[in-house]
Amino acid sequence: MSEAVSALKVASFAGFVRVEETGLRGMITVRGDLSSKSMAAAIETVAAKQMPDIGNIVLGHSGSVAWMSPDELLIIVPYETVQAVIEALNVALSDDHVLVVNLSDARAIFRLSGAGTRDVLAKLAPVDLSAEAFKAGDFRRTRLAQVAAAFWCNPDNSFELICFRSVAQYVFDVLSKSSELGSEVEHLSS
Repeated sequence: MSEAVSALKVASFAGFVRVEETGLRGMITVRGDLSSKSMAAAIETVAAKQMPDIGNIVLGHSGSVAWMSPDELLIIVPYETVQAVIEALNVALSDDHVLVVNLSDARAIFRLSGAGTRDVLAKLAPVDLSAEAFKAGDFRRTRLAQVAAAFWCNPDNSFELICFRSVAQYVFDVLSKSSELGSEVEHLSS
């Protein structure tokens, strides 16, 4: 059996923002009734202390849970725990109509850190990234340049971004290029 490797083998770039592929991360999509008590209990057990609100991510004790759509969550856990988390979810939600799927090897995650992180993302995504509009815990599915992506703001003002593995090199390149060019974006205050 071959050894799992991340899309870009933990590539990094240091411009006015640091761009780093985070390596292997476990990612599980869960589709079902997000308002059910059994769903909330299952999520609390396997990853986060609570269900995320619309457009948010909850950074939990053993993982993170992001709201993806009215019937979909993304659970991010350590790569080596994915199978155990899937099994626990399937047991906890056995009486519910749900879909639980391992997406780990189909996605890549990048971390962006530095004072100009919001500017780098603002150049590439149609999202208001001012500090007033996009706070820690906010999560957005959007486009990054020409590809689908999702990102969130961490409490330390770094951002993490998820994309399809097949476009990881492109995403790394546009993030690096955006970081290389300088910080010419001005966020307007409301």
